[in-house]
Amino acid sequence: MDESEDTIQARERMVNDQMMRRDIKDPRVLDAFRTVPRHLFVPADERHLAYVDSPLPIGEGQTISQPYIVALMTQLLELSGTEVVLEVGTGSGYQAAILAQLSAQVYSLERKSPLAKRAREVMRALSIENVQVIERDGSGGLPEFAPYQAIVVTAAAPQVPDPLKDQLDEGGRLVIPVGSRFGQILERWIRKKKKVVREQLVPVAFVPLIGEHGWDRDETPGGWWRSH
Repeated sequence: MDESEDTIQARERMVNDQMMRRDIKDPRVLDAFRTVPRHLFVPADERHLAYVDSPLPIGEGQTISQPYIVALMTQLLELSGTEVVLEVGTGSGYQAAILAQLSAQVYSLERKSPLAKRAREVMRALSIENVQVIERDGSGGLPEFAPYQAIVVTAAAPQVPDPLKDQLDEGGRLVIPVGSRFGQILERWIRKKKKVVREQLVPVAFVPLIGEHGWDRDETPGGWWRSH
């Protein structure tokens, strides 16, 4: 893929200013963010903002998370390159594209068809072949290919869905925002034999995880969210 020197430099500034100056230290993670062209995962009218440290709208009421948060969640997965990873919430496809640089296989679940279609198109354009985008309710995970050495959830849940914990491999890491619809805490869960141990990390704000094991949506104007 040909691209301008401006976008290459913008990615380098993003890595240097938003990640390296904070707590993103994994060199493989930093290289992945230098490699993947974030501007291709945002709408054309938002591309001038693609490398600022801010979430951006991508349509369908969804957002692409700020680069730092994507990097933090990625680093928390501690990927070595051999893992099978489950992503819940494809959205733009940017997180999946980052994960593709760092793992063997990524299964990414998206319940909104237009977003899934667009993510597949960008993956094809970038010749990313180890990501499979699947349309379904992601809150129940993807038992067909479990267990997973890493699971990342890019939408907020009222509590960690039991199916996701069940699909986590021994030693596997699950990263997920958990809380109310007004704000959440980013958590990491690690499976250690018969237990899944929780770490609570930083405050975050994500769109809600809608589904059987997430939030219900009241389809009245204003969109109230209810837990199951």
